[in-house]
Amino acid sequence: MSRAEALVRLAETFRRSGIDEADREALLILGAACRVSRATMISAPETALAEAVDRLENFAVRRAAGEPLSRIVGTREFWSLKLTIAPPALDPRRETETIVEAALATFRERRTDRLQILDLGVGSGALLCALLTEFVNARGTGVDICPSAAGVARENIEACGLTRRAEVRIGHWAEDIDGPFDLVVSNPPYVRTGDIASLPREVRDFDPRIALDGGPDGLDAYRSILPASVHLLGAGGWLMVEVGVGQAAEVLTIAANTGLISCATTKDLAGIERVVAARSPRLV
Repeated sequence: MSRAEALVRLAETFRRSGIDEADREALLILGAACRVSRATMISAPETALAEAVDRLENFAVRRAAGEPLSRIVGTREFWSLKLTIAPPALDPRRETETIVEAALATFRERRTDRLQILDLGVGSGALLCALLTEFVNARGTGVDICPSAAGVARENIEACGLTRRAEVRIGHWAEDIDGPFDLVVSNPPYVRTGDIASLPREVRDFDPRIALDGGPDGLDAYRSILPASVHLLGAGGWLMVEVGVGQAAEVLTIAANTGLISCATTKDLAGIERVVAARSPRLV
């Protein structure tokens, strides 16, 4: 079978399986199975699959069942970094890069400072790796309640060459963490418990529930993270957290009620208020 023939069959299989953008997904899966670039796929469509046949069959069955390509191949690109993705950790997505963008805008005059950064719920380490890559003299601490997820973060930190500037601890949010930090970030679980069953199967069936379930109203994690941040942030330090659709106003209220100041939001590429940022009340 040629790549072109396989592409047609894959696309049809994915359409029957309810996969959105079936043609695009077929091209991505075929490229991953053949281990060639999209350009090579397009330029040499008549090339035989050869030894890629078994791998393609495995990938196709898994993707048709809803497993994301990133889970199948075990990697995800985040902020131009190629990161390992494993079952214990949340699969980082493009909207989470909004936190990195907000941090760069806020600390644009301090790109080379020796910042102290804390990532609560570090997961795969995507945020921490991206931030330490941009802030070249910063040091980072990641915290996760799941030892296996922490292991994924450590693997990615090492792969990015950041081991000397980062550490990962096991713990529940900010318990037993001492500041001061210049920047505290988090992409916490924020899906309402009752909404998890209606999530896309790529998320519901393959992301760890602990990284999704934000409690009855989706705000449980913020009620822990925001008050703790008041004590963790140094003078003039910033907290930046990702929020779900329609949650920004409620999280802004929690931030203001804890004493944080300069509360504001940043929108993602879809125009959704995706990040809530707030500043330490201690300015000196």
